[in-house]
Amino acid sequence: MKKIVLVILLLGFTPIFAQQNEINITPNNAWFKAGITAGVPVGDINDASSFNVGLDLRGQYLFNPNFGIGVASGYSHFFGKDNIDDFGVIPLAGFARYYFTPEGLFFGADVGYGFLTNVVDNAGGLYVNPHIGYHNRDWNLYAFYQNTFAENDFDLQTVGLGVTYNIRFN
Repeated sequence: MKKIVLVILLLGFTPIFAQQNEINITPNNAWFKAGITAGVPVGDINDASSFNVGLDLRGQYLFNPNFGIGVASGYSHFFGKDNIDDFGVIPLAGFARYYFTPEGLFFGADVGYGFLTNVVDNAGGLYVNPHIGYHNRDWNLYAFYQNTFAENDFDLQTVGLGVTYNIRFN
């Protein structure tokens, strides 16, 4: 069921990409975002980990000054506790963001698949990551809630903070 929801969501983004006949990439409308995240596991996963850090990588294209889409990936490393090995999530997701002004508040969400690392009998599952934050031309500071609805009723949830730097395409 989770995989069906993922396919439906990804197909929902297809009309967005199909509407543009010609995409002109410039430093003003497309860039690569790279940064770090830190969070606290919540829910059942809090029994297995007390802290996580991660790498946030994104490629973004702005359709207009207020709406951007792109792809997101990276890695979230969860530090195991009580003799539990460390484990992680590698997301592969599409994302959308709405920017209210050229500098200021934004909100967005990632939707895709989270691949689990160092977890026995579980490859991963539906990945969602809503976030809200502040941005300017170079930086994004944001708060997030990340959840990977993995197989075998294993939900990997965390709340945290992140920061990314915008690297312009030329």
